[in-house]
Amino acid sequence: MMFCRAGHISGWVAAATIAVAGIFLPADVDAGMGYAVVPTTIIYPGDTLSASQLQEVEVTNPNLSGDFAKTISQVEGLVSKRTLLPGRTISVSGLREPYTVTRGSSIRLVFSLGAMTISAAGSPLEDGATGQLIRARNMDSGVIVSGTVLADGTVHVRAK
Repeated sequence: MMFCRAGHISGWVAAATIAVAGIFLPADVDAGMGYAVVPTTIIYPGDTLSASQLQEVEVTNPNLSGDFAKTISQVEGLVSKRTLLPGRTISVSGLREPYTVTRGSSIRLVFSLGAMTISAAGSPLEDGATGQLIRARNMDSGVIVSGTVLADGTVHVRAK
């Protein structure tokens, strides 16, 4: 009569389970890592990402984690905050929306209260994307106001 250790039996069972799973599971379920977006050229800070500069590659590194971009449509049209190197994954946190208004440009300030609307010429004191709160100077009075940037490039001023 032969005795064997339980550790050897559980090891054989685990090996057999892995072998059977490898035979019966499709290859794409086994790999299942997905895709990542990488630049094909160097992209510098302030550059807008376009589809011609990007490609989707299959992820083969099981240790790759984080907030990397998975599709080109996810990052196309965004602006890079840092230098992106060819073949390296693109971190979504390293991108931003393009600015709707830029510092020093001419904009329209709009204040609404009920049915009353007041409009004035203004100049933003900082860059701002749509939906962002920025400070701007009223060109007529010189007063600095805060407001939300709208998609058309106007700034909706808040009441104090």
